[in-house]
Amino acid sequence: MSEGLTQLGQAASIPTSPDQARLERAPNPHPGTLYLARFTAPEFTSICPVTGQPDFGVLVLDYAPQDWIAESKSLKLFLQSFRNHGAFHEDCTLHVAKRVIEAISPTWLRIGGYWNPRGGMPIDVFWQTGAPPEGLWLPDQGVATYRSRG
Repeated sequence: MSEGLTQLGQAASIPTSPDQARLERAPNPHPGTLYLARFTAPEFTSICPVTGQPDFGVLVLDYAPQDWIAESKSLKLFLQSFRNHGAFHEDCTLHVAKRVIEAISPTWLRIGGYWNPRGGMPIDVFWQTGAPPEGLWLPDQGVATYRSRG
């Protein structure tokens, strides 16, 4: 186990907001090896900042680790902290990506936010830190463009 991990193997409650969430990291077990790690949150939830109604989406986070990897329990708790957080889809999606970058400084990162319709229109948000490193295998994110997501 890595030094500084306070949530892994411990009882931990969902933080009340993303800003209060602690995103933890562990040493990359394969430093110097180019590979892709993927986290998928198929039931991501936040709150519309205007109406207060819940928003639902799928977040797919792909990154090429450098010295650190994201500790998955802390990442899950961080993502769950958005369920009572009022923000637009674009803000939620980029907030997640930028916090992961801040925590682990990956070689490369991309995020896809596939949001269910609001007002009859889905809003999908995509961002990456730059061109992917040469030789990095990038599988499709596996979420269809909106056609009832089926």
